[in-house]
Amino acid sequence: MLDLVITGGTVIDGSGRPGVRADVGIKDGRVVKIGSVTEESAQRIDATGKIVAPGFIDIHTHYDAQVFWDGNLSPSPLHGITTVIGGNCGFTIAPLEMEHGEYLMRMLARVEGMPLTSLQQGVPWGTWRTFGEWLDCLEGNLAVNAGFMVGHSALRRLAMGERAIGNHADDTELATMTRLLAESLEAGGLGFTSSWATSHNDAQGDPVPSRHASRDEMIALASVCRNYDGTNLEFIPTVGRFEQQHIEILTDMSLAANRAINWNLIAVNLSPKQMDVMNNRLSATDYARARGAEVLALTVPCAVQSRLCLESGFTFDMLNGWAKPMALPVDEKIELLANPASRRELGELAQGPSPMRGLAKWHRYTVGEVFSDENQEYSGRTIGEIAEDEGRETFDVLCDIAVADRLRTGLYQPVVGDDRETWEKRVEVWRDSRTVVGGTDAGAHLDLLATFNATTAMLGRACRELNLLPWEEAIQLITDAPARLYGLKERGQLREGWHADVVVIDPTTVGARPIEIREDLPGGAWRLYGEADGIEHVIVNGTEICRQGEFTGAKPGGIMRSGQDCVGTAIS
Repeated sequence: MLDLVITGGTVIDGSGRPGVRADVGIKDGRVVKIGSVTEESAQRIDATGKIVAPGFIDIHTHYDAQVFWDGNLSPSPLHGITTVIGGNCGFTIAPLEMEHGEYLMRMLARVEGMPLTSLQQGVPWGTWRTFGEWLDCLEGNLAVNAGFMVGHSALRRLAMGERAIGNHADDTELATMTRLLAESLEAGGLGFTSSWATSHNDAQGDPVPSRHASRDEMIALASVCRNYDGTNLEFIPTVGRFEQQHIEILTDMSLAANRAINWNLIAVNLSPKQMDVMNNRLSATDYARARGAEVLALTVPCAVQSRLCLESGFTFDMLNGWAKPMALPVDEKIELLANPASRRELGELAQGPSPMRGLAKWHRYTVGEVFSDENQEYSGRTIGEIAEDEGRETFDVLCDIAVADRLRTGLYQPVVGDDRETWEKRVEVWRDSRTVVGGTDAGAHLDLLATFNATTAMLGRACRELNLLPWEEAIQLITDAPARLYGLKERGQLREGWHADVVVIDPTTVGARPIEIREDLPGGAWRLYGEADGIEHVIVNGTEICRQGEFTGAKPGGIMRSGQDCVGTAIS
């Protein structure tokens, strides 16, 4: 008897081939038959009129902490995700010595928007030291398959202590980092990640440890991956245009590791300036391939709207002179923003040179969530409208509203790129061999981004509403393509004998639902959250984890390890 049969659906197997009407038989966590299945089964799902596809794969998440308090890794599975890869951007919590735990915790709270109270109360700090011990802690409580990269900032802090900020590594410190990375990859880490992004600052407002690394350090650490099958590289070289040094470091890291490197991030914007930046960045792949390397741009497959907030200050800290002020404790930051003189100084600084100077166009922000009675009248209005009605300066209006809310006010920039023309360009970018679809950042920026819904936003807009992309091609982009890049063994397609990671999709309704605020984090903290329509069933290793938009409570997932679950990632 089979465990599960999915009957009557159109099987789109992830290979890009046309869908076919077929049943799918599953036993012992594997697909055992695709075709006409007549055997008895313990469970049956009627998929008539539905698409039956491989589970979606998200290669850029930050679930490293959330996994401890939420083994579902919500809300990702509600959007069809059955496999995630974490540890990106150089930010991990292993390997670890407890003397550095406080720094890493506060760094994550700052740079990845994870509430500090949740990290303090939801993560069992001190129960692991090595990367392998940390992976062992995660087994047995996962609804999905999860693999984790090894982060540069954690390695650097462990090897260098406080010297990790402001200094290059000496020979002894670099040797310690390479040893720790090798031990972590041997234990199952999926590769090495790092960041030089100017948006990445720690709790003190200083650049995170990886931003102080020399080129030689980057190459030495990347080269460790060469010795471990099933490993990869991920790196953020800069924000804005690539200089030649950025293109060269990406290329040289790939060559040193004999592995592909993906960098974060391309979001499609049709303005001439942004198109120029995008084409400049994509040229890195051309340069790399001419030299035998492989460099891929990670591209998020949806329109992005950010919820900014002065409480965390993340992203605002990229404005000229704002890094240190945005790292202040809330009470000190309130005092700074309430004082006319210091407020004026901050406003003037924000107009100075910065890759993100556009953030200081205060009139464009829409006031979202407010928390004080006096601000209720402002919700849903733009700062520009309020300033005009009240005869005040826009920055004064923004600061007064934020101070009244103890800086918690949600500030929303206009949605860019949800028009047909931009979606057409987005599809063109997905089809470019220099890109890979991903970049949801799920598990991070819990008060800032809701791109965890990228897969259903992509299917809902590009396939169902705008008819710009065949279902077969869209599904391949979020299943087989990332699986092959990361060497996921027997995942990414629906094939007989392969793991039974399956999603059943209603093509007439699939899409992302509106975003809401949910107060469900440890310590009473809140996050942005969103569900999906049209994701009817989600199956991991043969067991249903989501049914009609609800979690079943099953935990059939597990940790994927390099050399075992991820293999064959060498370029040559």
